[in-house]
Amino acid sequence: MIKKILIANRGEIACRVIRTAKKLGIATVAVYSDADRDAMHVKQADEAVHIGAAPSAQSYLVIDKIIEAIKATGADAVHPGYGFLSENRAFAERLEKEGVTFIGPPVGAIEAMGDKITSKKLAAEAGVSTVPGYMGLIADADEAVKISNEIGYPVMIKASAGGGGKGMRIAWNEAEAREGFQSSKNEARNSFGDDRIFIEKFVDQPRHIEIQVLGDKHGEVIYLGERECSIQRRNQKVVEEAPSSFLDETTRRAMGEQAVALSKAVGYHSAGTVEFIVDGARNFYFLEMNTRLQVEHPVTELITGIDLVEEMIRVANGEKLRLTQEDVKLNGWAIESRLYAEDPYRGFLPSIGRLSRYRPPQEGHLADGTITRNDTGVFEGGEISMYYDPMIAKLCTWAPNRGQAIEAMARALDDFEVEGIGHNLPFLSAVMAHPRFYSGNITTAFIAEEWPEGFQGVEPNMDQARILAAIATFAHLTDEQRKTKISGALANHSRAVGTSFVATGGKYYWPVGASLEAGVMALNFDDDVAFTVQSDWTPGDQHGRFFINGQSYGVKIAKSSTGWRLRFRGIDLVHQVMTPRVFELSQFMPVKKAADTSKQLLCPMPGVITQVLVKDGDTVEAGQSLATVEAMKMENVLKAERRAVVKAVKASVGQSLAVDEVIMEFE
Repeated sequence: MIKKILIANRGEIACRVIRTAKKLGIATVAVYSDADRDAMHVKQADEAVHIGAAPSAQSYLVIDKIIEAIKATGADAVHPGYGFLSENRAFAERLEKEGVTFIGPPVGAIEAMGDKITSKKLAAEAGVSTVPGYMGLIADADEAVKISNEIGYPVMIKASAGGGGKGMRIAWNEAEAREGFQSSKNEARNSFGDDRIFIEKFVDQPRHIEIQVLGDKHGEVIYLGERECSIQRRNQKVVEEAPSSFLDETTRRAMGEQAVALSKAVGYHSAGTVEFIVDGARNFYFLEMNTRLQVEHPVTELITGIDLVEEMIRVANGEKLRLTQEDVKLNGWAIESRLYAEDPYRGFLPSIGRLSRYRPPQEGHLADGTITRNDTGVFEGGEISMYYDPMIAKLCTWAPNRGQAIEAMARALDDFEVEGIGHNLPFLSAVMAHPRFYSGNITTAFIAEEWPEGFQGVEPNMDQARILAAIATFAHLTDEQRKTKISGALANHSRAVGTSFVATGGKYYWPVGASLEAGVMALNFDDDVAFTVQSDWTPGDQHGRFFINGQSYGVKIAKSSTGWRLRFRGIDLVHQVMTPRVFELSQFMPVKKAADTSKQLLCPMPGVITQVLVKDGDTVEAGQSLATVEAMKMENVLKAERRAVVKAVKASVGQSLAVDEVIMEFE
């Protein structure tokens, strides 16, 4: 029986494994780098061992340091989580040699299926339909371009050892194939210690649907339904759900049986995922197999009631599966939203810094029959580092059906408070509210098609603007009434709170009449719409629960220099509540112009300059690559927006820059 598990990982997945280990009464060991000294997984584990400097190549990816930690603590098993060494054959072999139980698949399966090139060859040999591509090793960018031309554009350039969107590029022409090949190699080397690349045909408008498999060491393998992972950005999953709204029972069974057959062919045991792309006619093609626990495993757990981490531990312990295929029932609908430290208003560029506020929504079984779950590895006051994946948390909701699960997610996102860094909460809210997402008519191109110019926030419709105007008026009156209660004022200098205002928000404004007493406000708009607003919100609270005509709204609220900043369903606007006279005068206020940065290349995120591709005096053309910034294991190529002459390069390779620091200037 396993007595002590070392988790060879960090962040939320380390915390996730610790949670199940504690439930089973198994001791845990955390490992940590310099950057993670105060991390949550370190605090939650029974023991913790320092394994090196912040870069993963000097800590979490160093097998010898993990082995040293195992020996120092007497751990008899290792859970690799996902990423890092989770699909590293040499790591699994070393553990086997040291007599340490690997909570994962056998070495042969990792080698056969963890390697994307080998897995596709094996799948083809087994008669599994695969996407056309070149599965051999590619020597350089010239060969990559030659192969891409032969396959036909667009092509997917992909790291053999990859996952999580790292080391992946779509190329639509020769120039992109050449550039994408080198960037993919660099990212693959930095993220996985393996820079092998393969190229395959990119299937336009596909769905990404994967099957969860679970096998034991006695030859039994079952599948636990599917997960729809089509909401992606730059091949990185953003929203997942289970089951898929697209599959029928016949297709689900066919995909599941094929995934099981493939798993059995390589002697697979433990949890694993077989990924497919599915076209509009429900034809499916094997994509790859992840020989580890997936990031999005919670949605499968929510619809099956199965703790996948527990099953992995039991399988590693030599136990037989406790259920058969007939025992697997899919119940209800689950959705996962990945909360990333990425600024959606700046092209989703990574954001680092301190979490000055981190308040997840209420978890557990809620009164409306839904479930909210938040898997995380951060805490209020903690740091988001530039060295690792930008994920902050995985917010999940469950409900009896898809529509209810979406609404539960929308409410949970409204109630999730994160401050101090840029994050994608507004974007996730926008996805939940999108009619196309709600309909289920989605593909992996959903984000690119619906936000082709990037995310600029959500414009409220008139009903939403009216609701937010009512909340802003409630906040204004509450704040003004509190000021009247300040003690020590002269009798003839008491403040009076008016009842006539103009409430503005975005492009909308309404003259309103309002009165507030004991937390209940009667509000009348000039077009005869009447609201009753009730709340226990008080000035200083950064989130409020407001009941408007009986309907509940969770809104983030903060006083700004010009009004009330309200955030709700992806909307982020400052609402003003003024007397009619002040509103009249405000129409004459000039609009402040933004600073002119058109002759500068600014660092779009905190990161390290890895390449400077031009020098002083160079003439650059629109679209030409100027520099590369690496942050959170992702390479970001910065390109010229127009033809210009470089006046001065201000940054050098290896230099760490903050957001908006000048990289170069133009004449």
